[in-house]
Formats: sequence, C-alpha cells, structure tokens
Amino acid sequence: MAKSKSAIKRHKQSLKRKARNRHVRSSVRSAIKDVRSALETKSGEEAGKALSKAASVISRAGSKGVLHKKNVARKVARLSRAVQKSAGNA
Repeated sequence: MAKSKSAIKRHKQSLKRKARNRHVRSSVRSAIKDVRSALETKSGEEAGKALSKAASVISRAGSKGVLHKKNVARKVARLSRAVQKSAGNA
C-alpha cells in the first residue's frame, strides 16, 4: 500500500477515475445495445434516434479520454453502417 502523502493522494485519484471511467464505458455499452435491439425489431426510425444518441455518448467518451479516438470512430462507423444497411433493406 502507498506510504507517502503523494502516493496516497494518487491512489485516491486513481480510484475516482476508475469509477468514472467504468460508468462511462457502461453507458457506451448500453447505448450500443439500444441501437442493436432497435435494429433487431426492424424499426428504422427508432434505430436512427438510438444511433444519434449512441454517437453522442461514444463521442463524449472519446473526448474524456475513456476511449481512443480511433476506437470511437470505428464504433460509430459500424453502428451507422448497420443502421443504413437495415434502412436499405426495409
């Protein structure tokens, strides 16, 4: 365990960051799941709304440094491609 004052403070900060990052990652996963479930129910309008919300949540996670910017771009691109593909089939 940390002994010096600075090490104790850094440990406290890392725990706070860990909790915040876990919350953000969880919300990203939930947003992605919402888009996927909307695609499965074949409702294109609902999927589009879920996609815009998910893109916002994912981009916010990238701006906070929880996700890498290329990871953000990949996730958003895959979701939007899936929504466009389902809209084309409908």
